Order: sequence, then C-alpha cells, then structure tokens
Amino acid sequence: MGYTISILFKPEIEAAMDRDPAARSSIAIIILYPGLHALIVHRLSHYLYGFKVPFIPRLISQLARLLTGIEIHPGAEIDDGLFIDHGMGVVIGETSMIGKNVTLYQGVTLGGTGKERGKRHPTIGDNVVIGSGAKVLGNIRIGDNVQIGSNAVVIKDVPDDSTVVGVPGRMVKREGIKMPKISLDHTDLPDPLAQSIDRIQSEINEIEDVLKQWRKKKEEELNGD
Repeated sequence: MGYTISILFKPEIEAAMDRDPAARSSIAIIILYPGLHALIVHRLSHYLYGFKVPFIPRLISQLARLLTGIEIHPGAEIDDGLFIDHGMGVVIGETSMIGKNVTLYQGVTLGGTGKERGKRHPTIGDNVVIGSGAKVLGNIRIGDNVQIGSNAVVIKDVPDDSTVVGVPGRMVKREGIKMPKISLDHTDLPDPLAQSIDRIQSEINEIEDVLKQWRKKKEEELNGD
C-alpha cells in the first residue's frame, strides 16, 4: 500500500520533503501527514464525482474532513505537487482549480462569495504560496508565482509574480521578477498601506519644517523692525 501511494503521489511527497523542514522521510509523510491523506481521499472522491456518482463522493470527503481537519470538495480540480502544511481548517470549494506546486498553510479558504451557481471559486496558478488564515474568495484568478500573506482576504484577480497582503488584499507587484523556485517566506511581506502612511508622514514632516522656517523668518523680520 505504501509503495503504491509513493508512486501515485510522488509529486506530493516530494513537495512535502522539499517544503517542510520537519519532513524526515517519505514513509513518515505517508503515515503522518494529514495533507497527503486528504489528497489521497480527494483523488478517489474526485474520480467518483466525475462519473456523476451521487452522494458517495461527498460522504467520502466529509469523512476525510473528520479525520484530517481538511475539507476538499470532490469537484475541486487539483494539479500535481500541492502541499498542505498542517492543514487544520483548510477549505477548498467545489469549483476551485489549483495549479502545480501550490502551498497552502493552515486555515486557508478557497471559497465562494454568495449563492451563485457555476464557477464560483478561485483558480490558483502554479507555484503559489497562500499563508495561514488567508481567504481567497469568488471566481477570481490568482496568477503564477504569487505570494498571499497570512490572514489576507483576496476578492480580485492577482497577476503573475505579485504579493498580496492585508484586508482587503492589497497588491505589491514585483513586475519582471521571475521566481525560479517556490518562496515560502510569507512572514515578512511588504505592506503597501504602511508604505503609503510612511510617505504621507514624511511629506507632513517636510511641510512642518518649511512652516517652522517661515515662522522663524517672520519673527526675525518683526524683531528687526
């Protein structure tokens, strides 16, 4: 059984080995990692879902949720190399589409925004990292090589090679910078709101300096008179 899993889920096992410094061996990942367990069960439920089998795929996915703390709807389409780190509280909606080599940390939600039918969940590109507690909502596209900071709420499309932080999500474009490999450093991301506040404060300081100089000049003129 373990050998079969190691073959069928080789990209996912390699992803865990590459992205989790606590990973020691393939056997440990197969036995101990709930993210991999959730993906194994999802592969089965997704197969049955594709054949329009009623009820059973959802039952399987809910049993997996009970055992792993990770809820993946059978309809979600997931490419190779997904790594769900820890995984507790991760939710992946029915029409979500996830590209290659994506990393999701605990508490991530790929959800909808209302009761609409059809495509209503996000499409995630390749080499994307989504930080703990982040919410990506609606029929939006997250481009390739994107980093989404912890607890961000993203409700609009994000282009390739970008970083998104905050509530609502604010984008920091890293235009022209290609990422040869996945960057897991999502803990020290730039904050465009804080940067804007800093710029405003700097301008206020400059205006105050000009006013002080003007007042000093006027006082000197009055004293001279």
